[in-house]
Amino acid sequence: MERRGTRRAAVAAATCGFLAAVLAACGGPPTVAPHGGAVPRPGGTDGSPRPSRVEPPRVPGVGDRLWQRVPADTRQVVAVYGEHGDSPDSTLVLYEKRGSDWERVAGWPAHNGKRGWTTDHQEGDERSPVGVFTLSDAGGRRDDPGALLPYTQDEGAFASPYYWDQAHWHDFDYVIAIDYNRVPGTRPYDGTRPLGQAKGGGIWLHLDHGDGTLGCVSVPESAMRYLLRRLDPGDRPVMVMGDRANLAA
Repeated sequence: MERRGTRRAAVAAATCGFLAAVLAACGGPPTVAPHGGAVPRPGGTDGSPRPSRVEPPRVPGVGDRLWQRVPADTRQVVAVYGEHGDSPDSTLVLYEKRGSDWERVAGWPAHNGKRGWTTDHQEGDERSPVGVFTLSDAGGRRDDPGALLPYTQDEGAFASPYYWDQAHWHDFDYVIAIDYNRVPGTRPYDGTRPLGQAKGGGIWLHLDHGDGTLGCVSVPESAMRYLLRRLDPGDRPVMVMGDRANLAA
């Protein structure tokens, strides 16, 4: 009887060992902690909530696609929120970085291209290019109002074409060059086009005349004077611009 009982015990032990191995391989029940409670499995598989990923602070309304193009050392962002892809109406907001957060400093109504926005700007399409662009140079017909960016005053070079309507005569009293298809560090009216003439150029931030532009962004004179005195090359300012759907992508 003792020998038979010993054999049964051995079989039972082997069977239990086999079952334990199977359960472990299939992700069986949790092990037991010394205090008698279940030991949570890594990654919250015991039903506990997984740790949430902390998103880095960013300017509101701008998604991963464009935000990853903002330089890490940028501390000033001029965001242009277009109403929709085919609209000339938009809102311009200046953000500045405070510690790790972005603070809204000021905002104004604005206009963009007459026909809205495009991710593939072409010469003469009357749409503003969607993207992230540095802001490195400024100028205008009028004297320097105290700009921190390099400023070129030249009444003739910034004069509107003579055949334009009178409403546009003061468009270029103040301008900030948006570095789309241009060489940063040159005067705003420099005609060099690194991507070729077909991709357009001469995209500026300038004075508003009440409706859409040929591709530039326009704001009231008070906004231009404020931005010229505020945008600091040491803060690596950039413009993030586009219709709201493209900005959020």
